[in-house]
Order: sequence, then C-alpha cells, then structure tokens
Amino acid sequence: MKKEIEVLGTDIRLSSINKEDYICLTDIAKYKNINDPKDVVKNWMRNHNTVEYLGLWEKLNNKTFNGVSFDPIERQAWKNAFTLSPTKWINTVWAIWMTVKRGQKWWTYAHKDIAFKFASWISVEFELYIIKEFQRLKEQEFEKLDWTAKRFLTKINYKIHTDSIKENLIPKKLSSKEISYIYADEADILNKALFGLTAKNWREQNPNKKGNIRDFCNVEQLIVLANLESINSELIKMWLEQSNRLELLNNTAINQMKSLEKNDEFKKID
Repeated sequence: MKKEIEVLGTDIRLSSINKEDYICLTDIAKYKNINDPKDVVKNWMRNHNTVEYLGLWEKLNNKTFNGVSFDPIERQAWKNAFTLSPTKWINTVWAIWMTVKRGQKWWTYAHKDIAFKFASWISVEFELYIIKEFQRLKEQEFEKLDWTAKRFLTKINYKIHTDSIKENLIPKKLSSKEISYIYADEADILNKALFGLTAKNWREQNPNKKGNIRDFCNVEQLIVLANLESINSELIKMWLEQSNRLELLNNTAINQMKSLEKNDEFKKID
C-alpha cells in the first residue's frame, strides 16, 4: 500500500496491520490543529459518544477486549474532568484496533472505520474527502493487483508452453543456444498471432522502452495470450506444422479479442 494520501493539503500516513488498513489519527488531527495534533485526538477520546463507539467496536471485533476495565471508563466519560489518551485506552481495555507507533515522535493509528469516525468529528467535509481519496487509492491498488494476477497467469501458462516445446520439438543433443532459439521461435509464433510482429520487431520499433512486448500488454491481451499458450502447447503435441498452428492461433486471437471487447461484464473489471 502507498504510505500516505493527501487530503485538503494534509498528508495522512497509512499502514497495514494484520492485513487491515490503518490510518494515522495524528495526521488527521493536523487539519484542525497543526501544532498540537495529539491534544485534538485526546479531546475526541474524552467525549462520551466516542468512548461508547470505541468500546462497541472493540467488543464486536476484539475477542480479548477487557469489558470489565471498560465499564468504569464509560461511567467516568460523563464527567467534565475525564481524560483519555490512546496509550491508556490500549493498555486498559487491551484494544487492538488502535495502536501507537514511535519514531522521532509518537503517532496514533486506528482502523480505517475508527479513523473515518474521527475525521467526521474534525469536519464533515474532511471526512468525505478522506473517504473519497482512500477509495481512489484502493481502486488503484486493485487495478494493479488485477493486472499482476493476469500477468502471473501468462507466466504459468508459459511454463506449460515451454514444457510442451521441450517434450515435442527439441531434438536430443542440441546446444543451449540452439534450444534457446527454438523457445524464442515458438514464443514469436504467439507474438505474431496476437500482435502481428515478433519480439525483435517490437524492440526495433520501441528502442526507448525497457522490457519486452508482453510487459506492455493490456488486460485483454494478457488473457488472450494465456489462452494461446495453452492452445499452442496442445497443437504442438498434435504435431501440427508451425505455419498451420500460426494460422489457427491468429484466428483464435482475433475472435477472442473481439469477444472480450464486446463483453460488458468484462469491461467492469478491466
């Protein structure tokens, strides 16, 4: 996850604890008081409604929540002299949805739902913007993860593809260079079927780009490429000539790309 987001000119750090998203309350508090953000957090926590909310959240999500120690805190929260700090809260009720991190200073982090609640106390406008920015970040992460998963799928199918080449097309006692040429030649069959050019052609046309033609695929192309690798591995086992395989693979690539482009459900995740 990206380490921070910017909301209305305020940088807010993010963290991940046990696969849960946490947001820095101290940073959120700077929107209200940049000089004493810790006091802003403490003022929020001394509010009875806040204590009630935090207690209920822990009770629902924390199996080790110390309800016996929470009861006197809730009773005291009605009094004007009542104070509560993040550290006291964590240590007294064994809270797990709030944590204090120490660097050059102390920073309080809380589960995103608690952080959004705190942001609403700071400012309704600020709450809406922080939720919007957080959701935008999560959508970007999902898109990146989705692309990575599909790229990984092509690598898995690539192994199936190369195994089929090794078992059926590579004669015995070839040199490493000759074997590499056969692999590259078969990879280019897929490149020509899908992209209409070889890896060498692509490098010549894109001298300033790092990587290879497959690193610059869109999602549709990655899916079709994964399918072509599986299909070609089966065609190789059938001992079809390379020229015949290229024609079949090219027709398959065209048909599958057309199908994906027309698929409204696919567009929702693209």
